[in-house]
Amino acid sequence: MKRMRVLGLGCLLLWPLFCLSGCGRTSETAQNPAPENQVPAAQLGAKHYPLQGTVVSVDKAQQHLVIDHKDIPGFMSAMTMPYPVADAKVLDQVGPGDQITADVVVSDTSVRLEKVVVVKKGSGAKPQSELQPSQPAGTLPDFTLVNQDGKRIGLRQYRGRALLITFIYTRCPLPDYCPLMTHNFAEIDKALVKSPQLYAGTHLLSVSFDPKFDTPQVLRNYARSYVADKGKETFNHWEFAALPAAETKDVTQYFNIFLSQQDGQITHSMCTVIVSPDGTLYREYHDSDWKPEDVLGDLMALLPVQNTSAANISR
Repeated sequence: MKRMRVLGLGCLLLWPLFCLSGCGRTSETAQNPAPENQVPAAQLGAKHYPLQGTVVSVDKAQQHLVIDHKDIPGFMSAMTMPYPVADAKVLDQVGPGDQITADVVVSDTSVRLEKVVVVKKGSGAKPQSELQPSQPAGTLPDFTLVNQDGKRIGLRQYRGRALLITFIYTRCPLPDYCPLMTHNFAEIDKALVKSPQLYAGTHLLSVSFDPKFDTPQVLRNYARSYVADKGKETFNHWEFAALPAAETKDVTQYFNIFLSQQDGQITHSMCTVIVSPDGTLYREYHDSDWKPEDVLGDLMALLPVQNTSAANISR
C-alpha cells in the first residue's frame, strides 16, 4: 500500500526542466510588469502533463488536492501526493473518491493543477487510515545526522535549548521552497543575536534529504551565503546537516513529511518545527508561508524574555 502525507507540496527536483533556474534570480516580469492580457513569461515556458487519478482529500486552507494518481509519462511515477490547484473554485467542486483528469503545469517556479475535470463522482468517504497522520508524542527520538564538519550529531545533545529544525536540500531549484526556508532561518539567526538570552537559549538546524550530494563540504559551501564567518564559532548557533539514508524513513514518518526520490527526482513536503528545551515537539509549520516573525514570536512564548518582542528583535 502506498503511504502518503496530507501536507503542502514541497520542492520538486527536475533537472531537465529547472537546470536554468537560479535560486536568487530576479524575473524580468517583476521589473517590467506585463499588460493584463499578456501571459507571464514563466507560464509561456511551462510544460503540461496529463494526470488521471482519484481525489484522496481536499485541503482548502492550503488550496491543494491530495491525489492518488497513475503514472504521469515524462514527469512522475504513480503515487499519492498533494498538488496545488490554480483555481480555488475547483476545491468546492470535487470531493474524496472523485475520479479526475487534469493538467499538471510545471513552470520554472511552481507546480500546479489546471483544467480539473471530474469524470466519475465518488462516495465522499475519506480513507481514515491513510488520511490521519500520526502525531508525535512525548520526547523526540535521538535521530542522528552528519553535520557540515562531518561529525555525527544527535538531537538529544541540544536539550536545554529550543531547537528550530527545517528540512531542505541544497540543489532545490524553486525559490519559494528550500531557499526561502534557509533565507528565513538567516533572518531568525540575525534577529536572535539582538537578544543574548534568546540567542543562548536557542539552536538552529537545517537538515538535508540529499546525503549523496549534500556532503559536509557542500553544506559548508552552501552555508557561506547565509551564515556570517566567525571562524571556529561559525556553526555554533546554526548548523547544517544531512540525513543518513538509514534514518530517512523514521525521520520523515515522525515529522509527517512526504518524501519521494524516484528517477532522479526529489519531491518533499515542507516542514519546520520547534523542539522545546525538554526535547518535546512544541510547534510545527507544514508549509512555506510562515514568516520569521511568526517563529520568533513562538520562540519567545516558549522562552519568555523580559522587555523583548518579536517586532523589536526582527527590525
